[in-house]
Amino acid sequence: MMQPTLSYLHVRPGEELPPLDAYPPFLAVLVVDVVCEEMWRWEACRRLAASQCRYLLAWGEQCEDWTESALDAQLEAFDYEDIPPEKLLMTTSHEDEDLEEVFWFARHKARHPALQLAQTLIIHIAERGRKGEMEARYAAAA
Repeated sequence: MMQPTLSYLHVRPGEELPPLDAYPPFLAVLVVDVVCEEMWRWEACRRLAASQCRYLLAWGEQCEDWTESALDAQLEAFDYEDIPPEKLLMTTSHEDEDLEEVFWFARHKARHPALQLAQTLIIHIAERGRKGEMEARYAAAA
């Protein structure tokens, strides 16, 4: 199986998520280094639910709240009706794991039931971005 293309996106807390329209259906590894305001988290999750994000692995600060918000945002986006399998947003929360374990899971175990995801996006929520470090840690999780 071919490895998905990797991209990195740094977002400061409170900053609007940039458009995600250019990405094909993707797996997102959400690395949350800071506690975020609840309303901002909800808006970010609404953007993710409206995008082609089909699998969200959350790690870091309040990661369970992030997965819950993402699932709620998806239900809201579909007016609380049935969600077609190819539109389903899978989520996992990884509060008790090392980031390397989450990257390994993203690379080797995270699978969508209806789609093959050819894109992985590391969404790093932090005051300062660490693109090189995050990409290297992801690559090392072989």
